[in-house]
Amino acid sequence: MGGYYARHDGLGDTVADAIEDHYKPRFAGDSLPRNAVGTVVALADKLETLVGMFGIGNLPTGDKDPFALRRHALGVIRLLTENEVPLGLDAVIAQALPAFGALITDPRVALLDFFYDRLSGTLREQGHSAQAVDAVLALRPPRLSDVGRRLEAVRAFAQLPEAPALAAANKRVGNILKKADVEVRPHVDAALLTEAAEIALAEALAQMAPLADAAFHLGNYTSSLQALAGLREAVDAFFDGVMVNAPEPALKANRLGLLKQLHVAMNRVADLGRLAA
Repeated sequence: MGGYYARHDGLGDTVADAIEDHYKPRFAGDSLPRNAVGTVVALADKLETLVGMFGIGNLPTGDKDPFALRRHALGVIRLLTENEVPLGLDAVIAQALPAFGALITDPRVALLDFFYDRLSGTLREQGHSAQAVDAVLALRPPRLSDVGRRLEAVRAFAQLPEAPALAAANKRVGNILKKADVEVRPHVDAALLTEAAEIALAEALAQMAPLADAAFHLGNYTSSLQALAGLREAVDAFFDGVMVNAPEPALKANRLGLLKQLHVAMNRVADLGRLAA
């Protein structure tokens, strides 16, 4: 009715359509708002409800969701992904916070968990593998409009003959870094590279990582991951011939720094360790 009133009052189709559409999508499979104004208002409406409810601790429990917060979250996900809105999920949630001031507790951590959990379920229902979904969402990509292309890139990467070995190596690197007794920085001192295999890995990284980074920043996630396939031989040789936890503290720190560089380079698009069998 609001849309009819707006047209009758001469407000124009843009405003009238936005008023009519701002509850969309109202259910699974419902159409999305027809224009940018409707999309903005629909996002604002749903985010205000979600932020307010989570901010007072009124979260869905089990099968009980009297305020349809799951539906609101799925609506936000569809609005951001299908319209390819170039905004981060955390950024749009933050825009709703000032409306409540000190009346609520900051709900962003719980709300982001809620969103990514809903997104994970939706992607699996759409036929994406659990491994690929876990690998992509483990990084909590802020732009949901990027998730589809990241999944395509992971699927293409998984078909490469180098993928199983690199995924296993990435998982191993992650475990090594977690067990390190100090915070590891992605820094390497070339003068401390003594073994042929670690020199070869550092050189391969210096060659491949810039190519992967350049493709990543262009949004070409498939090319970014495929560039990393060239690291397999050097990575295998490193783990076959180099002792990471060397008795000399400087050598150990340098090798951990090299592995940190490798880990950063390999986990821009997705957590490839999640693909390991």
